[in-house]
Amino acid sequence: MDFLFQSPVSTAAVLSLSFIYGLQHATDADHLAAVSTIVAERQSVWASAFVGALWGVGHTISLFAAGIIVLVLGSQITENTERWLEFGVGTMLVLLGLNVVRKIVSTGGHSHTHDHGGHLHSHAHGHDHEHNDARDTPPAQEATRFSPRALVIGLIHGLAGSAGLMLMMLPTIDSTAVGLLYIVIFGIGSIGGMILMSFLVGLPFHFTAFRFHRFNHILQLVAGAVSIIVGGMIIYEKGITEGLLG
Repeated sequence: MDFLFQSPVSTAAVLSLSFIYGLQHATDADHLAAVSTIVAERQSVWASAFVGALWGVGHTISLFAAGIIVLVLGSQITENTERWLEFGVGTMLVLLGLNVVRKIVSTGGHSHTHDHGGHLHSHAHGHDHEHNDARDTPPAQEATRFSPRALVIGLIHGLAGSAGLMLMMLPTIDSTAVGLLYIVIFGIGSIGGMILMSFLVGLPFHFTAFRFHRFNHILQLVAGAVSIIVGGMIIYEKGITEGLLG
């Protein structure tokens, strides 16, 4: 019967490992670098955690779609395609980092604090006093504010990581249904892991947002710089070392 492994114990073990692998997957440097560029704009740690959840959902959607293509339709993700997808991730990281730097430079490092419904609130502004939307959102609304960027970043990361996941998974799974279940559980683990990591990454931004504006800006610049560096390393590895760009 194709629905389960011949040994239920083996099935349970593999599915349990998929959750652990998902948790670990969330700690990859490129994942944290990308999410940090969005978390840097949040003042609430709960908003940061929500960003991580959106990343994880997007990541899982891509992996599940790739799983259907490979396990159900029998298609393969070539190594060259994987390289291009990873190259795209590197380019995305560089652009995200540059965007963070651009925002800080455009504000001139200025910020002010005011009150939103009894909650002390701070946001950066430029010389023309145009408010930064992320910084001008009341904390209660910010915590559940939908971030399309986080979802899209997760989708792109899921596509880029799909080939590696399939190569790791297929040799040990001979059931289509179990393979898809593996991806779902892996995705749940990655969502949980990224929620936790985004929460932790968001802590220094939260604690410096209201009283230490200058240091908060420095932290944002560091997040942007790390994203640029990690992205540049991926671009070099895939484009030059592995010969993608000839």
